[in-house]
Amino acid sequence: MNRSIKKVAVLGSGVMGSRIACHFANIGVEVLLLDIVPNELLPAEEAKGLTLESPIVRNRIVNFSLDTAVKSNPAPLFSKSFVKRIATGNFEDDMAKISQADWVIEVVVERLDIKKSVFERVEQYRTPGTLITSNTSGIPIHLMTEGRSEDFKQHFCGTHFFNPPRYLELLEIIPTTSTKKDVVDFLIHYGDKMLGKTVVLCKDTPAFIGNRIGVYSMLALTHLVDQMGLTVEEVDKYTGPAMGHPKSATFRTADVVGLDTLVNVANGLVQNVPDDEAKDVFQLPDFITKMVENKWLGEKTKKGFYEKVKGKDGQSEILSLDLKTFEYGSQQKVKSTTLEATKAVEDIRKRMKVYEQGTDKAAELFRAMHYPLFEYVSKRVPEITDDFFRIDDAMRAGFGWEIGPFEVWDALGVRETLEKIKAEPKRLPGQQGEVAQWVHDMLSAGCESFYKVENGVRHYYDIASKSYKPIPGSEDLIVLDHIRDTKTIWKNSGVSIIDLGDGIINCEFHTKMNTIGGDVIQGINKAVDLAEKEYRGLVISNDGKNFSAGANIGMIFMMAVEQDYDELNMAVRMFQDTSMRLRYSSIPVVVAPFQLTLGGGCEFSMHADFVQLHAETYMGLVEFGVGVIPGGGGSKEFALRASDEYRDDQIVQNTLKDRFLTIGQAKVSTSAVEAFELGYLQAGKYGITMNRSRLLADAKAKAIELANAGYVQPAPRNDIKVLGNQGLGIVYVGASSMRAGNYISDHDKKISEKLGWVMCGGNLSAPTEVSEHYLLDLERKAFLELCAERKTLERIQHMLTKGKALRN
Repeated sequence: MNRSIKKVAVLGSGVMGSRIACHFANIGVEVLLLDIVPNELLPAEEAKGLTLESPIVRNRIVNFSLDTAVKSNPAPLFSKSFVKRIATGNFEDDMAKISQADWVIEVVVERLDIKKSVFERVEQYRTPGTLITSNTSGIPIHLMTEGRSEDFKQHFCGTHFFNPPRYLELLEIIPTTSTKKDVVDFLIHYGDKMLGKTVVLCKDTPAFIGNRIGVYSMLALTHLVDQMGLTVEEVDKYTGPAMGHPKSATFRTADVVGLDTLVNVANGLVQNVPDDEAKDVFQLPDFITKMVENKWLGEKTKKGFYEKVKGKDGQSEILSLDLKTFEYGSQQKVKSTTLEATKAVEDIRKRMKVYEQGTDKAAELFRAMHYPLFEYVSKRVPEITDDFFRIDDAMRAGFGWEIGPFEVWDALGVRETLEKIKAEPKRLPGQQGEVAQWVHDMLSAGCESFYKVENGVRHYYDIASKSYKPIPGSEDLIVLDHIRDTKTIWKNSGVSIIDLGDGIINCEFHTKMNTIGGDVIQGINKAVDLAEKEYRGLVISNDGKNFSAGANIGMIFMMAVEQDYDELNMAVRMFQDTSMRLRYSSIPVVVAPFQLTLGGGCEFSMHADFVQLHAETYMGLVEFGVGVIPGGGGSKEFALRASDEYRDDQIVQNTLKDRFLTIGQAKVSTSAVEAFELGYLQAGKYGITMNRSRLLADAKAKAIELANAGYVQPAPRNDIKVLGNQGLGIVYVGASSMRAGNYISDHDKKISEKLGWVMCGGNLSAPTEVSEHYLLDLERKAFLELCAERKTLERIQHMLTKGKALRN
């Protein structure tokens, strides 16, 4: 596509506008952020003698909004330094500057009259041919272009980002009948590859797709509360991760989003979907109406379905609302035999079947929720979309569901569920027990599921042709779930090695949290063996929720408790050797991490030839937290990198200090960009993929690129400059002063000294050049000595107990 985006103008700096501006800054785009001029002075401004004409006053609203966004948590920027890419101004003084923008995004208040007045001004300055979009969450898109020029209409559509824009993957594109096809195609392409979004093409219908289905699902559940006598705790326990939904489940999510937001969308739907057979579902139940009257709106009012209070002992407690008495009380523990049965089922699709077949209240709710939902979503085709898969995309990307409603229906069996839908005793408003005719037509055509995989590509049932077609764009993706059965060339209990084609293989972890134990170590070494003998390159990645939570500390704990130090020494050496094998193999190794990439996962990444990582990668060496130092090559690697940063033979102690503190404070990056800033990545040896679904394909392409360039096996390093006693003195003084100030414990002081001993090269009388193996021996020795400490064992045991409690 010939169109490019170098500068974006964002009109409106509220919660959404400021954060949309930040996300464009994240990808390197220059941003102009504008908002209204204040109509009165603040007391502090009056005291300074400022007037309404003072520039600092005229830009007060936009600057305050941007500053608030940058300081917010979770952070909207990959790096706080990226705020420099955002220029601010106001509608009166700076609107003419939008003529330089390739894309103008309107994000003002949700009122049609105000939006239309903004567009009238935009048309005065906008350069013809440039993009103009609105971030509305529900106002009909076609109404906004009344009175606008033909060029404006051709380049205009809705672009509905979900909040927070950096983290929620859904971007809804809503064209009008006047929008040019190439504009829609460009926005879909740009949203996917550049902004990292799951882009869903919507029809211009009330609430579009995500909120139409998401709010229906949430309000349908509230109508079941009275029927089934459910408590707040029960609802959130039953509708959380076990059901494939976020941990915040239903009512906790409502508290976070704000009950007023949910109510506004629901009221809008009541008014605007008169022909929806289930429109009465959007009528609010009495308990929500009463909560709104009481202004119990969730986190923004400190009360909602939950309330956080402090007890007499000063400890915080989260109380839950009794929906019958409207009093807050201590949360009651929820037990369910069905939920217990689902815990052992990792595969979400298989888990759905277990959930449906239960006999207790949790399973009853599952059926009462899903059967009407299947009916409802089937009848929204073709009203809100011609392609049902877009509904699943919207629910996964916008509401955090692991699988969408049609995918759940597939998991339960489309044909066998039809009679259950008819027979479901719990009835919601408008529920008829009968799905849309096209579902029956699909089954009559011999198509038994909504989706199927052919030759590694996912297909969907196309209603018009009554046949399966590839999901648009899926041909470019590599999904391990789709090729694992036919392309696995070797596997053990923790690893599958999969042929990706074109001479590249992938080593996939599939342990709990993708932790690294003996089976993963064996699998990585086997992958290198195979790649060196029969292939051109190796990728290490997986389809899990996190790349890797690090080494299996349970295994380390058992060896240390049993004082089996020979076995532990062998295990640590094997870990180190595997890291080194990744670095010094004869084929290119590309590691493709994402989300949590901790401990050993980070160390493997640091030893790869190239790291192709997702933008949302939270990388760190966190071993200090369990009382040890990084023992898989991480401590050695930071000493090596510090050495490479020394200049003109001058030992720069601040460089060593920065690297030491990154490990010593167990710093974890909040983005891929920050992983580089913390030193976990090296310039020229990493690339960032914005869209997680494209990560594996990008990593494969990089491995091919390295192989085609004539990859040369690196030579082992023997020139690592370490400080010896000169550096140790600094480390020991710093650790002692921190202990004297009670900033760290005695054990923390000991860990710090051990880390310093490794990074400084041990007891050397002068700065010396050493080898990687020399440093690895020191690293392993320090790791084993710390494992023998009682305090370390106590910390590891605490971590294991805490992890078990969280899982339960």
